[in-house]
Amino acid sequence: MKHSKLLIGTSLLALLSACGGGGSGSASTDNPTTPPSATTNSPVVVPIVVSDASSEDWAAINVKILSLTLTDSTGKTTANLLTTPWSGNLVQLDNIASSLNAANLTSGTTYTSASIVISANPGDVGLVVASDPETGFPEKPNTTIDPSRIVIQNATGTTGNLTVTANLKLEKPFTAPQATSATNPTPTGSSGVLNLEFDLDHPAFIVGHVPAGGGANIWSVNFSGPVKHKPVADLTRLVLSHKYASVTSVAPSLNSVVFELQTPTLTNGNWGPVDSGKSMTATLDTTNGTLFYDLDTPANNATIKDFSNAAILAALQQSGEYVRIATRYQQNGSFVITRIYASKSFSKVFVSPEGHVTHVDGRNGSSFQMDNADGSTTNILIDASTKFFFRNPNAASDATPIGTGTSFIAAGNLLRGFKVKVTPADATAKPLRASTVDIESAPMNGSISSVTATGFNLGYRFNTPNDNYTSKLNYIDSATANGNDPLNPATAITGFKFWSYGYPTLVTYTSGSTDAIKQFIAATGGANNAAISFGTPNTTYYAAGSTYAVWGDKANANGWSAPFAVLMPITIPRTTAAGTLTAGAASSYTFPVTAQGGTKPVTITVSTASGSATLAYQVDRSNDKVTLSPQDLTSAAGLAALQAAIKTGTRVEVSGIPQSDGSLKAVSVKYYTGTQQDSSR
Repeated sequence: MKHSKLLIGTSLLALLSACGGGGSGSASTDNPTTPPSATTNSPVVVPIVVSDASSEDWAAINVKILSLTLTDSTGKTTANLLTTPWSGNLVQLDNIASSLNAANLTSGTTYTSASIVISANPGDVGLVVASDPETGFPEKPNTTIDPSRIVIQNATGTTGNLTVTANLKLEKPFTAPQATSATNPTPTGSSGVLNLEFDLDHPAFIVGHVPAGGGANIWSVNFSGPVKHKPVADLTRLVLSHKYASVTSVAPSLNSVVFELQTPTLTNGNWGPVDSGKSMTATLDTTNGTLFYDLDTPANNATIKDFSNAAILAALQQSGEYVRIATRYQQNGSFVITRIYASKSFSKVFVSPEGHVTHVDGRNGSSFQMDNADGSTTNILIDASTKFFFRNPNAASDATPIGTGTSFIAAGNLLRGFKVKVTPADATAKPLRASTVDIESAPMNGSISSVTATGFNLGYRFNTPNDNYTSKLNYIDSATANGNDPLNPATAITGFKFWSYGYPTLVTYTSGSTDAIKQFIAATGGANNAAISFGTPNTTYYAAGSTYAVWGDKANANGWSAPFAVLMPITIPRTTAAGTLTAGAASSYTFPVTAQGGTKPVTITVSTASGSATLAYQVDRSNDKVTLSPQDLTSAAGLAALQAAIKTGTRVEVSGIPQSDGSLKAVSVKYYTGTQQDSSR
């Protein structure tokens, strides 16, 4: 569950809400004075956002994105679409989106590839270990990895100006949409989203190794391969991260507010606002209401659908007012505010912790712990007045509490790994007591069990046993809208769907004679319950999956349901090839591996089919230097390299999906050459 996504959403509204314009010099406002024309060559304004998913081992993976360009079908490349670099912690953006910028593209132009340039100087990529990483992780909790121990693969340039470029072909060509008319900048069809994904779960993204002479681990970071294109159909389904801002103006007649976005910046140990130079306009939710929290005068707290409350209007209009706002996209790309937290003090709106839940008092429900972006651990107290929200765009749960008090946690509704944002009742108290807890995403993952026609269990085992969970999930209702078929975007999906990791476009859903739930039962069950075994209980591995649960679906009005499941690869530790690579069925090869502590080998199946080939990497270790070399198994040279490497005794690391026949379908194979580290590591 470590997927990170760089999302480029398209909208014909001038979504410079989080930007100062694009490469073509758009104005810093949400409301351009001259709308784009509907001609083929008219500019369209594209919001750019970044998001990702959780990582059990890392509290922070900090990167600095310098530029993003797209190349069209004629070979023409855009200017840098980022007016300013973006720096952030990928781990914090767990299945939510943070606005990067907005840029002008040309209507009707078809783009086929993208390039992302990342700063690669020492310290530009930062790693902070989580407070409770998985069992066997070679770093101590909360450790900030020294830059001297981080090696960025394929960096080029001179000292102080080192960069690395991630190039990728779009899975499907992307055509910039048209405006409805010269005076109506709304798209003629769905606004859509172009999604470029930083996959934190990619086997070659972050690789640790022990120096030949012993000592602290060296961590190699590789951006070639983990960045890919993943289609997303609906802009309104994006959950947006909270934004920090000062209030520029309020327009009561329009129920709108103009904000100047502020970047929280650490200076001399204190967090303060730095003007980003970017503005945004957002409106109140006039249907469901916007929750307003006055952190200076709690008596002003209220649910508002307009600005008829004079005290709230005065609070927002006073000079120097800071806010933290939760927003969602409308289909036309505009922003609606679901919550506003306001104060004259920036520290009050910023102080609330944000991060992943690391420990839960599941028995009493009176507290939980969480990792902050800086890797520190914060203890959060819960009492009878604490309100819990679930960030689900276009649903009442985004603005209405889904639970209150300690009973919500005691019932198993808050789990380790959830991404949360906490607003304390008193920002100066220690420990903090939560007034509200925003569940920004609810990732669940682990072994799949008890698969039935109504749902399944996901169970995960952590380094701290008290955090272990087995969560029963209903499938979402068969009539619940659930996106579109990635290969046939005009086909809407309803009900539960699933796919295998690495193949997000090959989605199984109920349609015609295909019953997604029956297919899921078959894929995760079978005579061996989709298990592979090296002959002992400690070397038996079961089907694994992940999902982002949703609250309040018709299938489970007061609990969590699974809209989808991704069959996840499992990584077998400490394995060695027990034979050679042998041709099998069409476009596939097999070889046996043994595992430390096992008594028999397991068959690994490797695919060489174009578009679905197994990822293969040669990891060459020369003393303290590690080089990762991808091998394209669809090519004769890449296959020959793997065939030459795989022989009895070769150290390998295989990640794959268990099959019902007891074999492992490999998603990736890493084979090690050169200096070898201890086989137990």
